[in-house]
Amino acid sequence: MNEPLAERIRPKTLDDYISQQHLVGKNGALTQHIKRGVIPSLILWGPPGIGKTTLANIIAQESKRPFYSLSAINSGVKDIRDIIDKAKQSGGLFTSKNPILFIDEIHRFSKSQQDSLLGAVEKGWVTLIGATTENPSFEVIPALLSRCQVYILNSFNKTDLEALLERALKTDTLISKKKITIKETEALLRISGGDARKLLNIFELVVNSEDEPITITNDMVLSKVQKNTVLYDKTGEQHYDIVSAFIKSIRGSDPNGAVYWLARMIEGGEDAKFIARRLLILASEDIGNANPTALILANNTFQAVNTIGFPESRIILSQCAIYLASSPKSNASYEAIGNAQLLVKETGDLSVPLHLRNAPTKLMKELDYGKNYKYAHSYENNFAAQEFLPSSLENTKIYEPGNNPRENSIRDFLKKLWKNKYSY
Repeated sequence: MNEPLAERIRPKTLDDYISQQHLVGKNGALTQHIKRGVIPSLILWGPPGIGKTTLANIIAQESKRPFYSLSAINSGVKDIRDIIDKAKQSGGLFTSKNPILFIDEIHRFSKSQQDSLLGAVEKGWVTLIGATTENPSFEVIPALLSRCQVYILNSFNKTDLEALLERALKTDTLISKKKITIKETEALLRISGGDARKLLNIFELVVNSEDEPITITNDMVLSKVQKNTVLYDKTGEQHYDIVSAFIKSIRGSDPNGAVYWLARMIEGGEDAKFIARRLLILASEDIGNANPTALILANNTFQAVNTIGFPESRIILSQCAIYLASSPKSNASYEAIGNAQLLVKETGDLSVPLHLRNAPTKLMKELDYGKNYKYAHSYENNFAAQEFLPSSLENTKIYEPGNNPRENSIRDFLKKLWKNKYSY
């Protein structure tokens, strides 16, 4: 029997589906959609091996809809049109049997391929379910994204993964017949990196390489997997651990570590745009106004990588990573927006002060909208002291400049302006 363990114990119903209770629990969003019989087009976004394909199959089965599946890796516009033609013949907008078209790794579809889906989704010929490991805001065209609900699938935790192993032991037609004792799970869980498919593949490999009775220990798992690194070399734990090491090397101002982990990602087959996006985020989160040029360079890097691709992009990514690692650091902007969002959550929708409101009509002017607002450019040094926060938050300081030359200059500038208001 050649079917892998992950396929043999794939859940068939929502009740069997492990984790994602915010989506498939009793009051989960997808559970409610299925109960009502109205399935919107949607994008399932989450790391690999957490059940996106399985969930799409279950949605189709429980809603009793025809199910078509394509992989963005080996499908083109012609494949999409063929399925849409079949869907048009089998039903339409006013039938509950609208087919579901599942597209795995939809982020790999080009703009023209995604465009070819628009009409069918808009007219209801198919209900689209796309699966992606990448942020759909970047990888799915706005016109298609606006027609879909986006649902985030969370990584499996330790309890979820151990439950999968327990299910395999009890229900699999082959594994359940063997004498197996799981004494330790740490190595299995660590190597799988939260990827359920990888976990089950490794578990099956270990079990099939031992004579019964079988006792699973960390040392035994590591000794077996080291001989079969192909199972987990480029995805799962290493994917997330290596990008973490890459980011932390740059944050820690070590260009040597940054370039090493960059090389590991490149040699591991990582997507160039994925790396460039991480650099773009880091340029703002960890450098910010300590060196605003970092964000410009990171954005130019993203655009260049998007245009050029590998192998030449490795040089551009290297230049950017070294520049960011060698730059002064500040997370002051990151902290400021976090503080501001927390303040909003705590205080709610506070009224905008009258002097800051717009007054495009006569009535608004009569209601004192905009009254006593001081136009900064009409004053010396283009500055006029006034309150810009709701009255209950007066004098609240949210932004604290970082301790670096450029932000120290910002601090001195703000201190001169606001010496009687904020303690910069």
